[in-house]
Amino acid sequence: MLSKKYELRLYVAGKTLKSTTALSNLKKYCEEHLKGQYVIEVIDLLEHPQLAEGDQILAIPTLVKKVPEPVRKIIGDLSNKEKVLVGLDIRTKD
Repeated sequence: MLSKKYELRLYVAGKTLKSTTALSNLKKYCEEHLKGQYVIEVIDLLEHPQLAEGDQILAIPTLVKKVPEPVRKIIGDLSNKEKVLVGLDIRTKD
């Protein structure tokens, strides 16, 4: 069985509460639903502001799903689990 690998990029601005919440929520969902099938790249725009342009980042934190296609963006601290799973196109086994 060939499983698809998720490439996720989380844009943050420093270690704000929203940014750290977004990252911990993302890790939790990935471990729950994508164990061993994902890569999370965290980009701090305070350190690398030029990287915001490539993915057209307008708000922080923003999660960008690069792979699998289509590219999707989710803005906010990712506390709405259902919205995040739908945005990442993850089917839950209910």
